[in-house]
Amino acid sequence: MNVNKNIFHFILALLLAGSALAQDVSVRADHPDEYVVVKGDTLWDISGRFLEKPWQWPAIWQANPQIENPHLIYPGDRITLVYIDGSPRLVINGNKPTLKLSPETRRTQRQPIPPVEWDAIKGFVSNSRVLGPSEFSDLPYVVDNESSRNLAVKNDLTYVRGIDGRVGKKFAVVRLRHIFYDDNGVLKRADHHKYGEHLAGDLEYPSNIWSATLSWRKKNPEILGYEYWDIATARLVKQGDPAILQIQRGRTEVKKGDFILPVDPYVHRPQFQPHAMSAVPDGIEVIALTQTTYGAGHYQIIAISAGEYQGVEVGHVFSAFRPGKTVRDKVKYPKGSWADSQTLDGDKVTLPDQFSAHVLVFRVFDEVSYAMIMDGDRPVREHDVLKHPDETL
Repeated sequence: MNVNKNIFHFILALLLAGSALAQDVSVRADHPDEYVVVKGDTLWDISGRFLEKPWQWPAIWQANPQIENPHLIYPGDRITLVYIDGSPRLVINGNKPTLKLSPETRRTQRQPIPPVEWDAIKGFVSNSRVLGPSEFSDLPYVVDNESSRNLAVKNDLTYVRGIDGRVGKKFAVVRLRHIFYDDNGVLKRADHHKYGEHLAGDLEYPSNIWSATLSWRKKNPEILGYEYWDIATARLVKQGDPAILQIQRGRTEVKKGDFILPVDPYVHRPQFQPHAMSAVPDGIEVIALTQTTYGAGHYQIIAISAGEYQGVEVGHVFSAFRPGKTVRDKVKYPKGSWADSQTLDGDKVTLPDQFSAHVLVFRVFDEVSYAMIMDGDRPVREHDVLKHPDETL
């Protein structure tokens, strides 16, 4: 099963690489003749000056395999748009696409500009993760704190049940924030205010969290994932049931009901290539807004209902569309008219979906991914549907 899955992902990667090469690059009519890179620029911003579709930046370099690390652009570089055999190419400092850039010409102390503004997401990347249903079972949890304190901070002791490890090992203390699930075809997220509806007792003082969670899962079997936030790190100082951990550092206080996970080994890749899926599976949508409750805008973060299992990967770009409303046709079927009385649903019409924004995936889990909003016409909302980034109408 794992072998077949690996083969599928390998074939998918080859298809994606081929599709990137085959893209038709759309050049902006008002593009500059050249642009000098400054500190604070991103690849997305620069490509937006030259191209109508900023995520096509990699495509104009992938046709030039003789250039080493073409996506590494530095402040002070001069970007020029040229045409080779009728196709647009971006070149650096006047180098022709057939010339090879020597790594020695780069000053190693300079940092290449990132694909996107990492400051907008770096805290989220390093402090959040999503576990699947099977990973959620039997997680170690904080049963109490030193001197029965409600909150524990740095250097305080906290008592944990279900933990296994050697003395001195470091662990992450995490807090369950959201549950992503499919409620009879409607994708939803239960936030911390509604945990009491699904878990027996208050999450801060759970009476029977495991059996209650299993009961909730039976009613809602299609759980996509459990979202956790890392809130502290702690060191195991004594084994047992409960074991004793000492808090090393934290973003917030540790309390009863928090969970214990291994320290997250994930390291984000500061350089990646934005690209589109060759075919976007049906049913992918925005399942949650992470920094607002109604509409998310530029550089804000969303969660989408697809991940590694659906072929989503870091760098994928999507167009988010607000689903069209179904309204009555009051022109052809005026209320109270004979025509209106002769139809039940014929007077209904579904309006076209409306383009909201482009979103860029930066972290992927099994069935949930996080993406950042890059540009668009209107705020992104929950249940916006995701389509190929070429679609904007």
